[in-house]
Amino acid sequence: MTRIPLRPLARILDARTKGENPDAIERENLRLRHEQMRDKSRGRAQLRLVVLALCFFSAYGLIGARMAMLAGTQPVEPRSASTRNDIEASRADILDRNGRVLATNMLTHALYVQTRDLVDPAHAAQELARIFPDLDAKTLLRRFTDGRSFLWVRRVLSPEQMQQVHEIGDPGLLFGPREMRLYPNGTLAAHVLGGTSFGAEGVASAEVIGTAGIERYEDSRLRDPAQANTPLVTSLDLTVQTTVEEVLQTGMTMMNAKGGAAILMDVNTGEVVSLAALPTFDPNDRPANPVSGDPSDSPLFNRAVQGIYELGSTFKIFAVAQAMELGLVTPDTLVDANAPMRWGKFKINEFEGHNYGPLLSVADVIAKSSNVGTAHIALMIGGERQQTFLRSLGLFDASPVELAEARGAKPLLPKRWADIVTITASYGHGVGGSPMNLAAAYATIANGGIKVTPTLLKRTSPMQGERIISEETSKLSVGMMRRVVTEGTASMGEVPGYFVAGKTGTAEKPKQGGGYDRDRVVNTFACVFPANDPKYVLIVTLDEPTENTGPKPRRTAGWTAVPVAAEVIRRTAPLLGLRPQVEVLAPDEVTAVKP
Repeated sequence: MTRIPLRPLARILDARTKGENPDAIERENLRLRHEQMRDKSRGRAQLRLVVLALCFFSAYGLIGARMAMLAGTQPVEPRSASTRNDIEASRADILDRNGRVLATNMLTHALYVQTRDLVDPAHAAQELARIFPDLDAKTLLRRFTDGRSFLWVRRVLSPEQMQQVHEIGDPGLLFGPREMRLYPNGTLAAHVLGGTSFGAEGVASAEVIGTAGIERYEDSRLRDPAQANTPLVTSLDLTVQTTVEEVLQTGMTMMNAKGGAAILMDVNTGEVVSLAALPTFDPNDRPANPVSGDPSDSPLFNRAVQGIYELGSTFKIFAVAQAMELGLVTPDTLVDANAPMRWGKFKINEFEGHNYGPLLSVADVIAKSSNVGTAHIALMIGGERQQTFLRSLGLFDASPVELAEARGAKPLLPKRWADIVTITASYGHGVGGSPMNLAAAYATIANGGIKVTPTLLKRTSPMQGERIISEETSKLSVGMMRRVVTEGTASMGEVPGYFVAGKTGTAEKPKQGGGYDRDRVVNTFACVFPANDPKYVLIVTLDEPTENTGPKPRRTAGWTAVPVAAEVIRRTAPLLGLRPQVEVLAPDEVTAVKP
């Protein structure tokens, strides 16, 4: 701002010339200067008041907005800051194919102690020992007074136990919220679900991690926070699973078996509708893993995927199917079946010394379950081609089904595939696999020849697999297995209206010192139904069964595994939506009756 002089010389001289008072000019200029200074000060004050008002308005507006946000939220307890990541405690549910719950979560509490806050450690220890009989009062008191500031007492409390602890009234006894895994169906599908345990733990939450079965195989997916509200849908049908387990348990008891397994699989999709293994356990109270003895004696042992057995004559259909696919035989081709068969120093016998020779048709080899006939067919194929075919069926690899135990259950194979192995492998001896391996292979044979990959997850798209055999070979193979039920070793497997086709297998269990034990066998019946349009494959395996209703014990699959499988089909086929079919009789078999 330009400063105006109070007594400008030109105006002073002009005033004197005119006879005016020069001091009036100074007073006027001083007045104007003061007015300018007042206007400037007033402007500055007004600007400060506006800025201050804006600051107060913004501050009170922010406080009001924050108060409104807090008023609209649920109250929570304050949590102390932590530099580590929060424990992810949520876990997705597991459902059956129809949306019924197999595994879910339940809110419970854990009990821990802040020892510095204990008013009366001795009394607290005595009361806790009374509430939890497995705890010792002296041990608790020692732990309360040994200098540690924090310790866990119980990972999971029932509501009743929590109330009893609360009534002790000691401020050092505290509760931490927990989500625990709940299996509402108890032992049902226990070997599929497996079980869980707690991982990383804090006072406010704990990880729930899979320890076995599909819970462990799909652990990362079930614990993924992004999918916590998206259930894992399995291929199991809860109703069918219940029926299969009931029938298998009854059959195991009647046949005096040590254990058993049953697998029901869709031949076109590979979906496992039911998987049962006995004896079983309750995943809500999973027992400890065995540290000694035979693993198969534990109820945790899953015979359906962990049981690696010689599956006996159930393998014979593979040799016949391959020979037909190669064009070496047809169902009517006659092969040498003269028993016993000698190969070098080895002798191949039939069951109980039978001789079905000198010649049998290929169809009769399957119907009568001839070891010698199958051996000659295998020799036509040759060892290398036999191995390639069995490998293509998945019989040389651990099953890819979504169970943690399946990955370590690899088939037992000879180190060297000599001609004698080619012979014995053709009728299921000298090689070992699981019932799950066998189920997938039979589904491949029955569905038109497309390789099946078994799965415990509900498929949402068609299965894509390579072709292993032609549709014609598949149809002929199923037809031969149908004769096993109508004319052969599985006559007890017939279920009216469902046209069961299958193959029995009786395999003696190896002794620890070498050789085989005739009194200890693993019996298997592998079947498909209905034979005229295969939809499902069923594998029933019994470990060391004995049927004792006759004059002497009977240990063959035809007397043990077959009737159990027939009852499974009889009770589950309607549940699967399969209506019984009336078999059309030939005209010469119909008798006209006049009313």
